[in-house]
Amino acid sequence: MKTLMRHGLAVCLALTTMCTSLLLVYSSLGGQKERPPQQQQQAAATGSAQPSAESSPPSRPRAPAGPQPLDGYLGVRDHKPLKMHCGDCALVTSSGHLLRSRQGPQIDQTECVIRMNDAPTRGYGRDVGSRTSLRVIAHSSIQRILRNRHDLLNVSQGTVFIFWGPSSYMRRDGKGQVYNNLQLLSQVLPRLKAFMTTRHKMLQFDELFKRETGKDRKISNTWLSTGWFTMTIALELCDRINVYGMVPPDFCRQFSLPSFPSSVFALI
Repeated sequence: MKTLMRHGLAVCLALTTMCTSLLLVYSSLGGQKERPPQQQQQAAATGSAQPSAESSPPSRPRAPAGPQPLDGYLGVRDHKPLKMHCGDCALVTSSGHLLRSRQGPQIDQTECVIRMNDAPTRGYGRDVGSRTSLRVIAHSSIQRILRNRHDLLNVSQGTVFIFWGPSSYMRRDGKGQVYNNLQLLSQVLPRLKAFMTTRHKMLQFDELFKRETGKDRKISNTWLSTGWFTMTIALELCDRINVYGMVPPDFCRQFSLPSFPSSVFALI
């Protein structure tokens, strides 16, 4: 009896061992079928699975090519916004302090050269340069520009012109005197790159003047100069600005220049 029990126990142990071995072999074969050998080797080499499409970094949007449109400056002919940007600018004032300065070559080497109104370059190239990228013109200077158009306009086909003035002068309903003159000018010189400030831009200039000075321009009966407009426009267009011909505030005290009564300036 004891011999039969021992024999049965041995048979059970043998069967259990055999079943366990079969299960291990089956599991091993099943795992190899689920993962190809190439993926197994790659996973073993890298220690991790390949990243999924969701985990890949998103593509960055491309920066727009060319300068972006500037708000507040519209073309006289097509009313399209001005597109212009400069890294380095030379802002040349209309001051006589540049005479005998010999700054002309340095000015002309700048990427963009900005001038004002009808400031001449012919005959003064050694001191003020000869190139003009942008010329800012006041409404009160248009007649002088038209009289000297052969010097200021015909030879400046690549120059951008920005005309500024009160909104009443820039009206496009036939009653804006400056706008009407600019329309005629653009017909005579179709290649002229002429732009004008919008009414909204002029209001922005007034707000900027109030923030900088604390005074309301209209209440204080103050008129903004072309130099002020030009400097403000240059801050929008340029990354770096070099100003030529503008003296420091203590210039008169520094050089002990003679003083004149106010009546003398009233006659000038």
